[in-house]
Amino acid sequence: MIKKAGILALVVCLLLVVLSPVLVQARSGLTVLDSSAQAEFPASLSFNLSAESNVDITDIRLHYAVDRVSFARVTSEVYIEFVPGSAVDASWTWDMRKMGGLPPGSSVGYWWTVEDASGSRVETAPVRLRFDDNRYSWHSLVEGGVTIYWYEGDESFAGEIMLAAQQALVRLADDTGAELESPVRLYIYDSAWDLQGAMIYPQEWTGGVAFTRYNTIAIGIAQGDFQWGKRAVAHELTHLVIYQMTLNPYAGLPTWLDEGLAMHTEGALDPQFVGYLKGAIAENGLISVRSLASPFSAYAGKAVLAYAQSQSLVEFLISNYGQSKMLELLDTFREGSGYDAALEKVYGFDMDGLDALWRDYITGQYQSTTEVTATTTAVHPALIGETAALATGLVLWLGLAAEGWAWRRG
Repeated sequence: MIKKAGILALVVCLLLVVLSPVLVQARSGLTVLDSSAQAEFPASLSFNLSAESNVDITDIRLHYAVDRVSFARVTSEVYIEFVPGSAVDASWTWDMRKMGGLPPGSSVGYWWTVEDASGSRVETAPVRLRFDDNRYSWHSLVEGGVTIYWYEGDESFAGEIMLAAQQALVRLADDTGAELESPVRLYIYDSAWDLQGAMIYPQEWTGGVAFTRYNTIAIGIAQGDFQWGKRAVAHELTHLVIYQMTLNPYAGLPTWLDEGLAMHTEGALDPQFVGYLKGAIAENGLISVRSLASPFSAYAGKAVLAYAQSQSLVEFLISNYGQSKMLELLDTFREGSGYDAALEKVYGFDMDGLDALWRDYITGQYQSTTEVTATTTAVHPALIGETAALATGLVLWLGLAAEGWAWRRG
């Protein structure tokens, strides 16, 4: 017992050494007395420094780097404005309103360099801090590469969310071969209102946000919206997996493939989407695959149809050519291939060829029921109005990410 206590005391001491401000001194007498940072989630991060020397301190710079997916380490450098003197207190505030904010749980490393008039220079040891949403007391649940954070509801609630996430990962792997390459974090807020409080300038319709560069998802799941929440988790988790699987510095995915895979992982297509698909077949109004490669329309009706077609396109490729071909397609995109070149390499046809084959497939699938479509669609006038507001409202229903509407995610 004495040995265990001694080990524990040693660990605590080591932690205090790591977490406490470190006094740094140059031979000339230039000394960093204190360094600290305070987070005000989600609005700002404030950094503070105190230093002294036997001559005037002339230059202070803050360096910081955010942990996120990148092809090169990016370090930001801030030139601090201050009045030179032998003893100085300096500070700088990172205003998140100017860059869109960071997701909860983000990790930021920072350090200082200080110089005086004699040419002496000191650099502090890097310190890492987490930018957490401390408005709530978070619980956590870990399984495999997924960590769920939540603050309302018991463990059975979190267990159901975790089950939905794991089932989505299994289905995605079985059907496409795509698997998580890096751990992901899911923050489950108790409502869209709570979620929006964690964001900079949120839209009133925002119900879920996928921060693909940070491997983080934040979703507002109210108790009565549990079924929607599980579909939203599956949808956004798919986007993160596919982002990891295909990340390259050259080109992204066609939108129909990215969104179609996310819709596929959700499960069966909602009847309202099916209604739009049938209506477009009956009226010869299907959107071309080439058009679906670009960001979808802001008009609600066309957006619904675009998502429905994308899901159907993915179903066509998986059911007719199998998992191995879909995995090969994703690997080809990871190499930075163009849209047509990737399809030609894997399937032997380009986007126009896919369009022709898919139209035959979808027409044969729904041709016998297209006459019912007009009545089915008309029952849902709220989805028919072609306004940007309705299109953004659709984002909430789908559980799509605000950041994700950049289509290449991150």
